[in-house]
Amino acid sequence: MKKILITDKVHDRLREGLIEMGCEVDYFPKMSYQDVRSEVGRYDGLIINSKVICDQAFLDQVTHLDFIGRLGSGLDIIDLPYAKKVGIEIISSPEGNANAVGEHTLGMLIMLLQKLYLANYTVRESKWIREKHRGTELSGKKIGIIGYGHTGPAFAQRLRGFDVEILVYDKYKKIEDDSVSVVSLASLLKESDVVSIHLPLTDETSELVDQRFLSAMKKGSVIINTSRGNIVQSISVLEALQSGHLSGACLDVLENERPETWTDHEREIYTALLQRDDVVATPHVAGWTHRSLRLIAEVLLEKISIYFD
Repeated sequence: MKKILITDKVHDRLREGLIEMGCEVDYFPKMSYQDVRSEVGRYDGLIINSKVICDQAFLDQVTHLDFIGRLGSGLDIIDLPYAKKVGIEIISSPEGNANAVGEHTLGMLIMLLQKLYLANYTVRESKWIREKHRGTELSGKKIGIIGYGHTGPAFAQRLRGFDVEILVYDKYKKIEDDSVSVVSLASLLKESDVVSIHLPLTDETSELVDQRFLSAMKKGSVIINTSRGNIVQSISVLEALQSGHLSGACLDVLENERPETWTDHEREIYTALLQRDDVVATPHVAGWTHRSLRLIAEVLLEKISIYFD
């Protein structure tokens, strides 16, 4: 009988399905990282979200594991080459929350362009200010999507009713989608009114969106990041907004998402950035819906079942 440890909140379907497959499942969603390290030696499988960092030091002590299951995407928390070297299978479920991310990305963009959040607050204060809240339509714009794995296509699908042209760049994937135009990165940045990032965090993508990247974007354009915070330099986005080169930003993620640990320098940057009227920010919840909680569990369960077979 396989013993599996689940360290984070999951939909009941995952636990039920594993038990139906004959596994013994321990579910400890409040388990600390330290406790995981001390207890994981008793298990054949480990299912994690984001609090368990599977670096080389961690993997060195869990080489007995058959697999590590990742709820959702974000494999930057796992040393993939080393996991492969020590024979641990990595199973993820990015398909489970792709739709949620696609909807959230579109929602943030419409909220920014139509100034919905600003108008909402002023009406709540019994202020009826119309001209200040005149919005901008998506219709006729060029939307650039960088990364076309799971969330990129989900965002593109939701854009198709808005009479926009969708430009796509993916360095590694051959894109076979007649509804989008595949272009070079330089062309995408130069032509797009909106640039949305849908990339994994790797050594190659870390701090990809810097001052040079933003300078190559069309003047007056919008940057969106619903992938990983460390892909985008917040200070560079702030400076591009202050200079007027960018007209807005939608950010679901930051480099440091724990305000209680912000340094004075980080607090200065984030405060200046997040208080701007041309910024819409959310607390890393783009893929965090009630439906995606179940879908992530179902996708991961199916993949584990295939692995066991």
